[in-house]
Amino acid sequence: MSTIFSRVDKKSLGYNVTQVDVFLAAARRAYDQPDLHNDELDADSGALESVDEIAAGTESETTLQATTLPANMGDEPGAANGAGAMYTLVVKQSEADETGTGMTLTAERIRHTAFAMHKGGYSPDQVDAALERLEDAFAARERDQATRAGGEQAWMAEAEGAVEVIVGRLSRPPGARFARTSVLAVGYKRVDVDRLANKLVKYFRDGRELTVAEVRTAVFRPERGGYREAQVDLVLDSVVDVMLAVR
Repeated sequence: MSTIFSRVDKKSLGYNVTQVDVFLAAARRAYDQPDLHNDELDADSGALESVDEIAAGTESETTLQATTLPANMGDEPGAANGAGAMYTLVVKQSEADETGTGMTLTAERIRHTAFAMHKGGYSPDQVDAALERLEDAFAARERDQATRAGGEQAWMAEAEGAVEVIVGRLSRPPGARFARTSVLAVGYKRVDVDRLANKLVKYFRDGRELTVAEVRTAVFRPERGGYREAQVDLVLDSVVDVMLAVR
């Protein structure tokens, strides 16, 4: 059982202890026991923090700065379905580690981690904060690996290509940036999404200050005939990938 997170009282809902512990074990295998290539990379960078230190928030903090790119570039947390899917993924990760089949825990998979709720579980606030720190750490390592393999210029070119697609989408006219649900179905309120879209365009084009946390925690009111949630979520997922890539 992890000693990193506090537990809520026995009558309150927290994250499933077993699922969180299994996830942390998989994260340790993926991050704390890297292959030789990663050992060399960490020796060069002096990055010695462990998953437990990152999860507990005791590693050295880094600040994400807005990055200016070329101006011509165009359910409730822990819901049962998401938690079950992620738990299955983590179990498969553990099995892959043991059998050598090569499944990899990545920043993107961490971003989509969800845990079931039960009484007396781990503090959701503490676990959620740890997940964000771990996502940042895994993303930084993935960038280091990619730049070592293909070079910084190739990495940035890929990121800039993604920005071009994102900005092109978010620069569409207000109310028409994403597909809409039918008038009888509920989606994200268009004006809320458009407001964030405007901020993101300014972030990518002009270097306006914006944090990953603001994107991660964005909340949109429901609206009949609103934007399709899956489509908006997919684009915002790509935004987080790019923001972590260019920090």
